Amino acid sequence: MTLLIHGGQILDRTRMALELADILIEGDRIVAVGPNLTAPDGTQKLGAVGRIVLPGLINAHTHAHNNLMKGSVDNWTREDLLNHGAALNANRTPEDQYVSAAIGAVEMLKTGCTAACDLFMAVPTPTDEGVEAVARAYIDVGLRCMIAPAVADMVFYRAIPELFDFLPLDMRRTIESMEAAPTAGLLRITENAIRRWNGSANDRIKVAIAPTTPGQNTDEFLRGCVRLAHEYGVGVHTHLAESKVQAISSLRRWGKTLVGHLVDIGMVGPRFVGAHAVWLTEEDIRQLADAEAAVVHNPAANLKLGSGIAPIREMFDYNLTVGLGCDGSMSSDNQNLFEAMRFAAMVGKVRFPHQQDRWIGARDVWKMVTSGSAHVLGMADDIGAVAPGRKADLALLRVDSVFLTPLSNAVNSLIYAETGADVDTVLVDGKIVLEHGRTITIDEERLRARSQEAADRVRTQNAAAWAWAEQLTPYIGAACRKAIAAPYPVNRYAASIVGEI
Repeated sequence: MTLLIHGGQILDRTRMALELADILIEGDRIVAVGPNLTAPDGTQKLGAVGRIVLPGLINAHTHAHNNLMKGSVDNWTREDLLNHGAALNANRTPEDQYVSAAIGAVEMLKTGCTAACDLFMAVPTPTDEGVEAVARAYIDVGLRCMIAPAVADMVFYRAIPELFDFLPLDMRRTIESMEAAPTAGLLRITENAIRRWNGSANDRIKVAIAPTTPGQNTDEFLRGCVRLAHEYGVGVHTHLAESKVQAISSLRRWGKTLVGHLVDIGMVGPRFVGAHAVWLTEEDIRQLADAEAAVVHNPAANLKLGSGIAPIREMFDYNLTVGLGCDGSMSSDNQNLFEAMRFAAMVGKVRFPHQQDRWIGARDVWKMVTSGSAHVLGMADDIGAVAPGRKADLALLRVDSVFLTPLSNAVNSLIYAETGADVDTVLVDGKIVLEHGRTITIDEERLRARSQEAADRVRTQNAAAWAWAEQLTPYIGAACRKAIAAPYPVNRYAASIVGEI
C-alpha cells in the first residue's frame, strides 16, 4: 500500500523548527519527505492540515505487569515495591497478563508512543504462556515492542544488606525457607522467548534478555545471560544502580560497583542497556560509554520512589547514549512520555544552580525519546525520525489546542507544555492504529472492563501476601536506612548529607 500524508508540519531535525511537508509511505517505510509531493495513481491519502507529524515516541523502559495495579499506593521506595511483589503479581493467569499488557499499550498509543521495551515480570516467574500473552497483546494493539521477560534466580530479600539482623526469628526462618526459581529453568524460558518471538509480527516484536537486577542474580545466571546474548545476537536490559541500596549491596557482595562487576563477567557491550542508572560513578559512566552501551532515564519513577536524580549531564559529557522511559505504572503511575519528557527536562536543573550550560534542555530530551530510545531498542536506523528509509511510525498532534497555542517554539512547547491530550492519529508500520483518539485495533471498552475485573480479583486473592509484606515493611525500611547511611563515592539524593537521611 502507498499512503501520502499531506499538508502537515514536521520538526526539522537540524533547526528543530516546524516546516510544511508531505510524507510518502510505501508499505511500512517512508520513501519521501518534502513539500507538495507527487504520489502515484491509486495512492491513499491522509490529510494532516492543522497537524504536527512527529516520529512515534519510544518508551525505552516499562513493565506490562504494573498496569493492573497503577494508582494503588503512595510513598513507596523501590524496595517497598519489590517487597510487595507477590501481593501485586501472584495468582495471575495468562489472560490477566494479556489484559495488563494491552491496557498499557493502548495508553501508550493514545499519548503518541509507537514502540516500547517491556521488562514484564510474573510471580513466581514468567512462563512460556505468559510470554505469549504479552506478545499477543502488543501484536493485537499494534504497538512495536522489545519484550524482555525479567527474571531473577535469587530471593529479593537476600539482596538487602543486613536485613536478617533486623528481622524477628520467625520472619527470618520464613525467608530462609524461600527458594528462588532454578537458574537453568530461567535461562530456558528466556531462550524459548527468543526462539519463538524474536522478529515475529513483521519484526514488530523483538526479544531481549533481562536479568531483572544484577544483585538479585547469581553469577552463574548472569554468565548464562551473556552466553545467550552472544549466541542469539540479542540485547541485555537490566535495572542498573537504581537505588543506593543496590549500589551498597554490590560493594559488599563483589567489592566493586555493579558496572565494574558486569564489565568483569563480559556483560557490558554495545547491546547492553542499564535502566535508571542513578547511582553511577564517573568511572561507571566512562566504562559504559567506552563499551558503547546505553542507559534509560526514568525521571518520574526515580522521583516517586525516592531513588535520586540520575547524572544525565555527566552521561552526555562522555557521549553515553541515553534513552527515555516511563517505567512501570506502579513506579510512576502512567505511560505518558510527554510527562516523562517534562520531568527529564526539569529534574536535573537543581543539580547545577545557576550553571545553565550544565542543564538538560528540551532538545536534549527530544534526542533521548527519539534517537536515544531507538538505539536502546536496537533500531537506531529504523525508527525515531521522520525521514526516507525509516519505518512509518508516526504520531499526528492537533496544533490548534490549548496546550500548543500560542506556539512560539515548537520543541519547547512539545516538551514543557504538551500533555499527550492532542494526539489525534498514530501509525505503526504505515498502518493507522489510532484514529481521532480512538484505538481501532482492539475493543477499548471491553478491555477496560476486563482489566478492572482482573485487578479486583487479583487484589482479593492476594490479601494474605499483602498482609505479609506489610509486616515486613518496617524491618526492610530500617535495613535500607542503615544501608544508605554507608559512604559511597557519589550522592544522588537531594539531601546534602546522606547520614542525616
